[in-house]
Amino acid sequence: MTGEPDGPEDRLHRFATIWSRAVFPVTSTSLTRPELEQQLLPLARRLSDALKARTFDAAAGQTVGAALVAAHCTDPEALSRSLDCVDAYLVLYCGEGGPQEALRTRSARLQHAMAAGYAGALRERTLAEQEAISQAALNARSTVAEALHASEARFRAVFEGAAIGIGIADLEGNILQVNGALLRMFGGSEQGVRGRKVPEWTHPEDAPQVWRLYEELVRGEREHYHVEKAFYRPDGTALWTNLTVSLLRDADGRPQYQLALMEDTTERRLLNLRLRYEATHDALTGLPNRTLFFERLEKAVSAGNDQRFGLCYLDLDGFKTINDSLGHAAGDRLLVEVADRLQSCATAPGEMVARLGGDEFVALTTGPDTEREVDALADRIMNALVTPVRIDGRELTVRGSIGIVEGPAGERGPAEVLRSADITMYRAKSAGGNRFELADPEADARAITRHGLTTALPAALDRGEFFIEYQPLVHLGDGSVHGAEALVRWLHPQHGVLGPDRFIPLAEHTGLIVPLGRWVLEQSVRQARQWQERHSDAGPLRINVNLSPCQLTHPGLVQDTVDILEREGLDAEALCLEVTESALIGADDDLLKPLRRLAEMGVDIALDDFGTGYSNLANLRRLPVSILKLDRSFTQGMQQFPADPVDLKIVEGIVSLAHSLDLAVTVEGVETGAQAEQLRILGCDTAQGWYYARPGPPERLHELALVDATG
Repeated sequence: MTGEPDGPEDRLHRFATIWSRAVFPVTSTSLTRPELEQQLLPLARRLSDALKARTFDAAAGQTVGAALVAAHCTDPEALSRSLDCVDAYLVLYCGEGGPQEALRTRSARLQHAMAAGYAGALRERTLAEQEAISQAALNARSTVAEALHASEARFRAVFEGAAIGIGIADLEGNILQVNGALLRMFGGSEQGVRGRKVPEWTHPEDAPQVWRLYEELVRGEREHYHVEKAFYRPDGTALWTNLTVSLLRDADGRPQYQLALMEDTTERRLLNLRLRYEATHDALTGLPNRTLFFERLEKAVSAGNDQRFGLCYLDLDGFKTINDSLGHAAGDRLLVEVADRLQSCATAPGEMVARLGGDEFVALTTGPDTEREVDALADRIMNALVTPVRIDGRELTVRGSIGIVEGPAGERGPAEVLRSADITMYRAKSAGGNRFELADPEADARAITRHGLTTALPAALDRGEFFIEYQPLVHLGDGSVHGAEALVRWLHPQHGVLGPDRFIPLAEHTGLIVPLGRWVLEQSVRQARQWQERHSDAGPLRINVNLSPCQLTHPGLVQDTVDILEREGLDAEALCLEVTESALIGADDDLLKPLRRLAEMGVDIALDDFGTGYSNLANLRRLPVSILKLDRSFTQGMQQFPADPVDLKIVEGIVSLAHSLDLAVTVEGVETGAQAEQLRILGCDTAQGWYYARPGPPERLHELALVDATG
């Protein structure tokens, strides 16, 4: 298009031109506008490079901000116009072809960095000027005292020509003389300044030591002091200053006057307050951010005097779905609406709401009665979320899960409190969401332990902390040892021996179950081969290995099994893989295909925990299984004599059905001789349980097999 820059360099020059035109009218410089543009061009290039860099570098923006001060752009309007120019034109001229949303976020962060660099450089420059002026004034103190006697003209030149405010008062606080700079600070009225005594210049934000230092100086006990002090101007506005007060003595060393040097720091303070606000508040919602919230939480949990605190940790349910379906712009508008509603819920003294990030918010209440107040606060939040939010013509239902932590101050640190609230919030979410839960120390401990086990799992496998115990499988017909089931254990360095119920779900969640399962299969097959070599006369001993649902869907299951059997030299008929009934409910042909291939090789497939998955018995015909492992819940009624007749009928029916389908039946959890005998009469094939032996080392099975062989 005619009039637009052709290439990146042209666009960069155009951006520098716009920038120079914006700041030139408010810049104190002898340069022409084109000369200023040449000074801004490398700064524009630095911003352009930082905008498109792979990672964000705040130093680039800080360097540009500092360079503005070096270029004499020290008027606060120059910073404001520069930030507006960067906001409006940096992405337009220097961000061609990139993701606009990400570039605008990067541009906003560069503006913050520029403001910080500008404030720092301006402060350093001002401090240097102040130090030079203060040092000159202090060095001139004795000269001024002599000049009062020798040269009034020389004193007046120094006094009136100073760039900082100077005032002289006697030791009673009567203001004797002030220079023009000081008058301008206070609005230009000499009568308004000289008509008041020094002790009258109090301000609510005076530091406690200000007037103590003043009294020490006028008594001659102190030569000077330096403080940051606020004054009221005649119009009621605040004037903030860096104030240095020195004691002037006469020729004999007696205290005579006090000399005040004032530097106006009001604009700098306002800029610092703005930067502080931006650093402690969320840019999207305007709520306090994580930084400010942690400051407030730390005060709340460390307060004394029987104070308590209550914390609500809120996470929106299903927020990711809204972002994915309607876009991040709609998600941002939803977050702003939620923030407004939460803000209206926490208006009492001692209450605050903050956004931690994403769709996570926190509400804090403090005081002596937070046990009641935090529940009421959670109720208000849940009620505030009931009304749907309208965005782009759609009504969005907002739900949230809240974790509540309440307790006395002084017992826990802020990080521990927030962790407990986070854990409790996820407990509420796991219970269905749209609810709040109270923190439970025992639940917290379990969650922390669970997290610790999860993070330790990968290294545990590498360090060889897992081992396998074997529980015999006994033939009910003659009582011989038929084989064994491999049961993995974890010898944890802190928690001792952990059963599979403690870590198998975690391994499935993290995906470690695949390498762990492969290791269990390899160790078990190797052990089965060793058993066969040690007592071949007793007949082949079979090994049963459990497969998790995650392993069933792993593409390497069949090949891993074949490789292990061949490497260890074990026949496929000596291996049985156990799969829970729930894992095969509704299984399609793709899921059953690897099991069918293994069954065709001769590997037995056992349907574990049969009877707990509510599967259709007719489905048994299409499953590639050869063994049913009957769940212990069906046989508990047979532990006593006489056995429960209902249990007998159920087991008899299952056994009859299984045998009619050419399936063998194994029973778990056999604990008494009466139970074993009844199962034998009902026709069950094999059994395992504490009646025969607890899970133990492989040598134990070898001993049992030898006993059977020598019978």
